[in-house]
Amino acid sequence: MFIPILIASLISSINAASIVSRSQSYPLSQPAVLGPKARITIGNKVIAPDGFERSATLVDGIFPGPLITAQKGDDFAIEVVNELKDESMFKSTSVHWHGIYQNGTNYADGTSFVTQCPIAQNHSFLHTFSAPNQAGTYWYHSHYSVQYCDGLRGPLVIYDPDDPLAHMYDVDDASTVITLSDWYHVVAPVLRHIIGTTANSSLINGRGRYAGGPMSDLAVINVEQGKRYRLRLVAMSCDPNFLFSIDGHNLTVIEADGQLTEPLVVDQLQIFAGQRYSVVLIADQRVDNFWMRSLPNLPNASYVGGTNSAILRYRGAPNVDPTTVNTPPENQLQETDLHALINPGAPGIPEYGKADINLNLSVTITNGTFYVNNVTFKPPTVPVLLQILSGAQEPSQLLPNGSVFVLGANKVVELTLSTTGPGGPHPIHLHGHAFDVVQSAGNKTFNYVNPVRRDVVNAGSLGQQMVIRWVTDNSGPWFLHCHIDWHLDAGFAVVMAESPSDTRAHLNQVPHDWDQLCPTFDSLSPSQLGGGGRKSYEEAASITTLLFPPSPLP
Repeated sequence: MFIPILIASLISSINAASIVSRSQSYPLSQPAVLGPKARITIGNKVIAPDGFERSATLVDGIFPGPLITAQKGDDFAIEVVNELKDESMFKSTSVHWHGIYQNGTNYADGTSFVTQCPIAQNHSFLHTFSAPNQAGTYWYHSHYSVQYCDGLRGPLVIYDPDDPLAHMYDVDDASTVITLSDWYHVVAPVLRHIIGTTANSSLINGRGRYAGGPMSDLAVINVEQGKRYRLRLVAMSCDPNFLFSIDGHNLTVIEADGQLTEPLVVDQLQIFAGQRYSVVLIADQRVDNFWMRSLPNLPNASYVGGTNSAILRYRGAPNVDPTTVNTPPENQLQETDLHALINPGAPGIPEYGKADINLNLSVTITNGTFYVNNVTFKPPTVPVLLQILSGAQEPSQLLPNGSVFVLGANKVVELTLSTTGPGGPHPIHLHGHAFDVVQSAGNKTFNYVNPVRRDVVNAGSLGQQMVIRWVTDNSGPWFLHCHIDWHLDAGFAVVMAESPSDTRAHLNQVPHDWDQLCPTFDSLSPSQLGGGGRKSYEEAASITTLLFPPSPLP
C-alpha cells in the first residue's frame, strides 16, 4: 500500500529542507572515476539532485558515488572510511560489492550481520578481494539497514579487454554508465517506520525533477552520429523498477548482471532494483535531442515537466530540452528471450524438482512485515560468518533461528520462490553467485537449456513464482533477499550457508581488522549509532498512522 509523503510542512520540519532554484542545482560534470585500489570516504553532505535540498549519506560527497573501474583479473583493495556525523541518519556503515562472488573472501562481502559487523563512526575497513573470472556491470551500496536509500550507492565496472562482443560497439567508458535511482525527501531512518513508503522522484545519473518542483538540470548523455555506444544501465533504486527507453532508438541487450547474453533487440526494458543491463545504442538518428525515459512503478508517475527523464544529445544539437514524443513499445524485453552467451545451460538434471537440493520458499506479509516460510528475518547480534568461524555449523546452532539454510558442498540447488501477499514485484538477489533463471515469474514454461544467467531476478507478484538454479561451490554464508530495501528491512531475507564445515579452510586469511569490527560496533551507544533514535519514530508518526511497531535501532 502506497501513501503520499509529499507534505511540505512536515518534510521541512523533519529535515529543515528547502527548495532551491535551478541556478543552485548540481553542476554538470564528468563522473568521478576510481581504480580497483582506492579509498572511499562515507560522509554527510547537503545536496539537491532533484532541486530539493537535504542532507544525504554519500561516497566522497557525490551522488551517485564515484564509478569504480577495473580490468578483468585485477585485484581490489578498497578502504571504506566512515566519517558520518549527521544524527538524523545512521552513523555506522557497510559497503557491499553487488555481484562480486567473493570466492574465498566472504568476509569482504560487506553484508552487515551476515558477513561482518558494521563499520563504526571514525573507523575504517579495507576490503581486499579479487574477481578473476568476472567482467561486466556491477555496483556497490550500503548493506546496513536502509542506509543506501539515503545515498550510499555507486556503479562498479570490470572491463574485459577480450570482450567477445566488443565488435558491436565503439564507445564504452565512464560517460556511458547510466544509473537509475529513486530519491527521497525524508531521511531513511524515518521512512523505515512507515508501511508503504513512496519515493519523491527518480534520478538518472543523479539528476531529476519531482512533481511541483523546480526545473532542475537533467542528466545529458552525449553521442556522436554514426557511433555505437555500450550503455551500462544500473538500477540502484531502493524500491521501484523502471521502464527504460530512448525515443526513436532501439537497444540491443548484450549483458544481464555481469553475464553476457546473446544480442537481443528491444525498444523498452523493465529493470528491477539491483539489476544491470548493457545495451548497444546506435546513434543513427538525426542530429537532435531525444528523451531518455525511466518510468518508475510509482503512483501517478509520468514524464510531465521532464520528470523521470534525461536527455540524449547528438553532437551539434542545440542545448535545449527534447521535443520527441513517447510512443508505445512494440518490442519490450521479455526475460525469457534472454539467453546466456557463454556456457549456456542450467546445472543438474534438466527437470523440475530433480536438483540435489530442492528448496521451496513461500513469502507472506502481515501488517507490513514479511515472512519467508513463516519466519521474518531479524539480524543476529553476531554475524553468521563469525558464528561459523566460532564452530557453529548446524541449522539449529546458527542464528537467526529459521532463517539460515545449510547447504552441502558442490550440490545443484533449485530454489522456487512464490509470493502470496501484496508489495510485488519483488527483485530477489543472491550473494556469492550468479544463477540460472529456469522459470521466470508470470511464465509457465521451464528452460534448462539456455536460460538467462544473472544475480537479481524478478520473483513476480501475488500468486506467481520463479525458479533458479546454482551450484554450491563457494563456501560461506550468502544473503538471499528482496532488493527492495524497505522489504529487506521488514524481514524479507534468508541466509544460504554453504558447507559451513569447509568455510574456514575455504577462506583466505581473515584480516585482523575484520575481527575488530564487532567489538567496536558492540560498544557503541545509541547516540553513536545515529538514526534519530526514538525521535525518528515520532517523526514518522507525524506523517502517517501506517507504521510498523516501534523497533530498536539496527
